[in-house]
Amino acid sequence: MDCPHCGGPMVTYAVPESLREYVDHDHAATCTRCLALEPAESGGDPDFSRVSDEFPEGTGGAAMALALGMLDSLALNRANIEGLVTAAEQEGVDPLLLVDRLRSQGNVRLHFDVERRRHQLEQLL
Repeated sequence: MDCPHCGGPMVTYAVPESLREYVDHDHAATCTRCLALEPAESGGDPDFSRVSDEFPEGTGGAAMALALGMLDSLALNRANIEGLVTAAEQEGVDPLLLVDRLRSQGNVRLHFDVERRRHQLEQLL
């Protein structure tokens, strides 16, 4: 599956049960290049190392992948992003540190205005 936004490869995965209240689908796909989010027909355990070695694994990684995928439309997804960021923090993930590290990597070109969204994300925390 290729990203409809940038053409990059996507990681498909099953949305963990604890995060399904924040999305409308049971499986998701996250672009390894721009981190755009798309629904997927199937998926298993995510391999977020394909995005970055800095990206967390497990439920915390899935929560951040879903939240970052929604950041392009913060006004529409605010409550879901807040819930996902909280879930990531409960799994030991530092969301702002992750955004900073992803921003500094040359292979990741986030699909949203990082400076503006980072500031807004900081206000949510």
